[in-house]
Formats: sequence, structure tokens, C-alpha cells
Amino acid sequence: METSTASCRCGALKARARGEPARISVCHCLACKARTGGAFSWNSTWLEEQVETEGESRSWTRIAEEGNRWITYHFCPECGSTAWYRIEARPGMVTIPAGNFGDPGFGEPAYSWYGERRCPWVRVETEGPLEEG
Repeated sequence: METSTASCRCGALKARARGEPARISVCHCLACKARTGGAFSWNSTWLEEQVETEGESRSWTRIAEEGNRWITYHFCPECGSTAWYRIEARPGMVTIPAGNFGDPGFGEPAYSWYGERRCPWVRVETEGPLEEG
């Protein structure tokens, strides 16, 4: 089984994921745009048992835009980049920003969340239901 390694920008924090992700998605919500500094976030979501982490992380929890669930981000205390996160609505799952794998061909998103907040110049071929975001 293939293992993919993601890391923070300085390399102090790593996440190793075995096999294939449960899904690859992009998110256009305002929080993801702020977290990434981009027009959207590119994410890979894995079963918890597929992921092993290495290094000491700090965490921060926020309430989702709908106000009904939490999201806890784990980030590197050295460089500040988000290494992975967990969402209350997805128990047993870990989401790793796909860009942290350092592979532009990592995987094409099959889901796109919060399409109503998508920048008008961004083109994504698939849209997922808002409540799944």
C-alpha cells in the first residue's frame, strides 16, 4: 500500500497517509480562503486509521460558518502552516491540505463546497451539497 507524506512548510510536522483518500475536494468558504490566503482550499480527507502524524502540533478550534459544528486545525508552532484538521461532522476522518503533499498531480477534486462563495473567475467542474462542507 502506497504511503504519501505531507508536511508543514518547515518540515517539522508531518502526516503520513496510507492508500487512497476517501475524497479530494476544494472549499470556497470564507474561512478556508482566509486560512490558505487563496481563492479556495484543496483538501484530502482520509480515514483516521490511514493517517499517522509526526511532530508536535498546536491546535485551534472554531465554529463552522453555519454555527452548528466545530473544526479543529492542527498547525506547526514553528512555521504556522496547517498540517491537518478534523471536522465534527466527519467523525473518524482527518483532512490534510492536499498542497502539503508537494505534488501538483496529487489528485483532482471530486467535490466542491460553498460554491455560492466561489470567486467568479474560478472554474470547478463539480459541486457538492453545502451541508457536507
